Amino acid sequence: MNKSKLTKTLWKQRYLILMVFPFIVWLIIFRYIPLWGWIMAFQDYRPGKPIWQQEWVGIRWFAEMFQDPDFYKVMRNTLVMSIMGLVFGFPLPIILALLLNEIKNMAFKRTVQTISYLPHFVSWVVVASLVSEILSPSGIINQILQKLHLTNYPIMFMAEPRYFWWIVTFSDIWKELGWNTIIYLAAITSINPELYEAATVDGAGRFRKMISITLPGIMPTVIVLLILSIGNIINIGFERQFLLRTAATRDVADVIDLYILSYGIGTGRYSFGTAAGVFKSVLSLTLLIFANWLSKKTTGYRMM
Repeated sequence: MNKSKLTKTLWKQRYLILMVFPFIVWLIIFRYIPLWGWIMAFQDYRPGKPIWQQEWVGIRWFAEMFQDPDFYKVMRNTLVMSIMGLVFGFPLPIILALLLNEIKNMAFKRTVQTISYLPHFVSWVVVASLVSEILSPSGIINQILQKLHLTNYPIMFMAEPRYFWWIVTFSDIWKELGWNTIIYLAAITSINPELYEAATVDGAGRFRKMISITLPGIMPTVIVLLILSIGNIINIGFERQFLLRTAATRDVADVIDLYILSYGIGTGRYSFGTAAGVFKSVLSLTLLIFANWLSKKTTGYRMM
């Protein structure tokens, strides 16, 4: 592309460039500039001294992290909850989008969409309070179980470690299910309507058109989002675990981000926390590359 043609293209797409520009600035400020701080993972960082005057310790903090039994415990919790969220949470927005697409009554469709979207805008502080109240000994779940004579005494859901992973997983699914359907509904609108018309002429019913046209039509979007989800499997966050955990469930509630917060920033061991953060980022990148390679080999679709 010569210079004049490039200039014309940039001028023609100037509004799109202006729309993207704030995001690029945000990305540079909050994602790329902080990478400079990674060198703290290889130093014995002490606040108050310039970073170039800090003591270099090599991979000392990484070795200490891998020798810490608590690190493997939080990695187990992180991976289990992430995988549960992926297995149970990833297919449901696709199913909901397919079902919403089949609703012909637009008023009812918009109502269902609005109701399913609303929990996304509710703070996790509020959601955690609701979940704790619903699952409390006097909550509605225990009342129903006792009314149906499925149990003779209230179950302490929030105090039982064996229930915690399930509570976190399904709380997150309830909160984000409707919101995650948006991109699939948008992908469905790009499918050529003539395909449905041809299928109708051939005698295909709604279910057959859903399986043979709609689902293959959104498959590239599904694959890209699945790759991104696998890449982010370690980036589980900590809000819901922090807000839903109790003293009895702490061992199954702590995740890698809480580990970094508690063992790094909370105790003033900034270099140790940075080392754990670097490990998390490198592992996420590795998972992303692997998922992209596996998708290309098995389905032919890839993200990059």
